[in-house]
Amino acid sequence: MASPSWGLFFILSLSLLLSPANSRLCSSAKFSNNNLYSHCSDLPYLSASLHSTFDSSNSSLSVAFVADHSNAAGWIAWAVNPTSTGMAGSQALVAYLDAGVPVVKTYDVASYGSVKPSELSFEVWDVAGEFSGGELIIFAKLKVPVGDTTLNQVWQVGPSVDGTRLGVHEFKPENLNAKGTLSLSGGESTSTASSGGEIDPRMIRKNIHGVLNAVSWGLLFPIGIVIARYLRVFPSADPAWFYLHISCQISAYAIGVAGWGTGMKLGSESEGYQVLDHRNIGIALFSMATLQMFALFLRPKKDHKYRVYWNIYHHSIGYSILILGIINVFKGFHILSPDHKWKFAYVVTIIVVGAIALVLELVTWIVVINRKSTNKST
Repeated sequence: MASPSWGLFFILSLSLLLSPANSRLCSSAKFSNNNLYSHCSDLPYLSASLHSTFDSSNSSLSVAFVADHSNAAGWIAWAVNPTSTGMAGSQALVAYLDAGVPVVKTYDVASYGSVKPSELSFEVWDVAGEFSGGELIIFAKLKVPVGDTTLNQVWQVGPSVDGTRLGVHEFKPENLNAKGTLSLSGGESTSTASSGGEIDPRMIRKNIHGVLNAVSWGLLFPIGIVIARYLRVFPSADPAWFYLHISCQISAYAIGVAGWGTGMKLGSESEGYQVLDHRNIGIALFSMATLQMFALFLRPKKDHKYRVYWNIYHHSIGYSILILGIINVFKGFHILSPDHKWKFAYVVTIIVVGAIALVLELVTWIVVINRKSTNKST
């Protein structure tokens, strides 16, 4: 027979295994309006749950969507998509706090770039909100097409609300996978993420945009500056350093233009979402880099009296691109929230380039000082 201590350890271990953070949502939910629901499902992402009752006599669904609301300035949303399994085309109920009072509004997510308050494509009534214990709750009843046995549902949380404009949500896996199928007979939610789900073309464009800009502004431009600053000191590297520098910067500009173009396209598709700092820095980078390309054709000869002013302009713009490019890459990481390994890889790469630049800076000063000493003695 097992000892009492082993038995107690087994019971405690079993209780921990059976009590994950999300499992408390359904069992502990208490509604002040005393609403009761036939089914409850702990949704697999974003610490949310859905309580539901389907009335087949009039084909109506009563729901209570519960989500963590530790960010008092943010919003939560639960939506039904009549035509697809993703966010585009969904009909959403959005809740947030207005001066501490829960507010629920209906939004038509016609596309990824059009998210606006609107009446829904199906009848909805008894819409209300409640805030309790750090959780925000959406209550509603909606009309379901006769004969339907399942609904495509999507849920989400966001960081802020400005008037009726919803702040862009994060793009972590749990946000992108917050969708599934709701069975009207059993109330269970099945996530589509495990079966692969649908490929989000807009997310693919975001990733392409991020890769292009990280390679151009965040990597090739800094390498081109390192080449120009340090190789030109060595007479044997002239004019090879110049052609290496130009090749690197033109390649960076071409890739950067492609990244800038995809960014502008994404911005035009996201009228309801604003990432002002990232966008404005991107426009500044594109403008300054374009000036640098034109400067290549206006470069005076070395002995020209205006060459010193051209050098000041060229170097100032170049170092500004270097600093702003790296800053904007990190802002992009914050927006996209990719796997940690990608950010880590970029940080390591930049550190390596910086270390090489530091060593070359030291070597350059030694060469210059020795050269000056030799010239003086001569």
